[in-house]
Amino acid sequence: MDVRLVSNGEVEDRGVDELQKLLEGQDGFVWVDIPAGDEEAVHVLSEVFRFHPMAVKDAVERNRLPKMHAYHDHVFVVLHAPEIGKYGHVHYIELDQFVGVRYLVTVHGPINPAVHPDVALRETRAVLQRIQAGRLRPATPSQLSHAIVTVLTREQEDFIETMTKDVWQLEQRLTGGNVGDPEKYLDELFRARHGLLAVRTMGAQSCAIYHSMTTLTGISTEGRQLVADNAQQFDRVRDLADGEMEYLHGVIEFYQTVLSVKSTLLGQAQNEKVQQLTESSKKISAWAAIIFAPTLIGTVYGMNFDSMPELHWVIGYPLALLAMVLVSIGLYLLFRRRKWL
Repeated sequence: MDVRLVSNGEVEDRGVDELQKLLEGQDGFVWVDIPAGDEEAVHVLSEVFRFHPMAVKDAVERNRLPKMHAYHDHVFVVLHAPEIGKYGHVHYIELDQFVGVRYLVTVHGPINPAVHPDVALRETRAVLQRIQAGRLRPATPSQLSHAIVTVLTREQEDFIETMTKDVWQLEQRLTGGNVGDPEKYLDELFRARHGLLAVRTMGAQSCAIYHSMTTLTGISTEGRQLVADNAQQFDRVRDLADGEMEYLHGVIEFYQTVLSVKSTLLGQAQNEKVQQLTESSKKISAWAAIIFAPTLIGTVYGMNFDSMPELHWVIGYPLALLAMVLVSIGLYLLFRRRKWL
C-alpha cells in the first residue's frame, strides 16, 4: 500500500502509520494506492476512512460491472480496463476509486492469476510518473482522478486500435483469397468481434455512470466539468468500438457471401454430375432392354425341345427371327422418343 501526500503539484511518499494525521491536516490532499484488497487494505478502508461496509466489500471483491455510489462526503466508482489474454479472451482489469474532498483512494483488482500484477497498476503508475516529471500538477483529488480515468480510456482506445489491426489483416486475407482454413478463419473473425464487443461494453457502461455523476449535487463545478470530460471520453470509446464492429460485420457478411456462392456452385456441379450419371444409366438400361428381347427369344428356341410345335412349321424360325427384329426396333423407337438414347 502506497500513501502519498500531493501538495503544490508534487507528490511525497509517506507511511501508513501517518495516514490518520495526514487526513486531519490541511496541506494538499492524500492519495492512497492499494495494489490488492488484503487484510491491511480492509483495515484502512474500514477503520481509517470508515467507508460503508458494502463499498469496502465491493472494493476488495471482484465486480463484473462498473458501478457508482454517492455518499455524503465521497463517491465510490468501479471501472474496468481491457487486457487481451490467451485464445482471444478479454480480461477485465478492475480499478476502484474513493474520491473525497481531501483524499483519493485507488484500489486495484482482484485480477485473474493469468494476468501479471503490474497490469493492474498501469494507470496509477502512469499518472505518478507524470506528476514526478512535472507534466501533471493536480491540485484536487478530482483532478487526480480525472487524470487516472483519462489514462484508462486511452488504454481502451489502444485496445480498439489493436483489434482494428487484426480486423484489417482479416479483411486483407479475405479480399486477397488467402483465407486458409475456413474454420480457423471464422474463429479469428469472432474472436475479434468478441474483443470489440467487450471494450464497447466497458465504454458504454462507464459512460452511463459518469453521465449520472454530473447530476450529483455534492460535486463542485470544476469536479462536474472533469466528470463530464471523462464521460465524453467513454462515449468516444463506445463510438470507436461501434464503428469497428460495423466494419468487422461487413467483413463477416462478405465471407458468408463467398461461402454461400462456393456452396451453390459446388451444388450445381454435383447436380450436373448426377444428371450425367442418370442419363448414362438410362442409355445403358435402354440398350440392355433392346438386346434382351431378341436374346430371350433366341434362348428359348435354342433349347431344341421336341415338343415345340414351331419346330415342325416351315416358317417357325423365320417368325422367331422376325419377332426379334420387330421387338428390338420397337424398343429402340420407344426409347428414342423418350430421349433415353
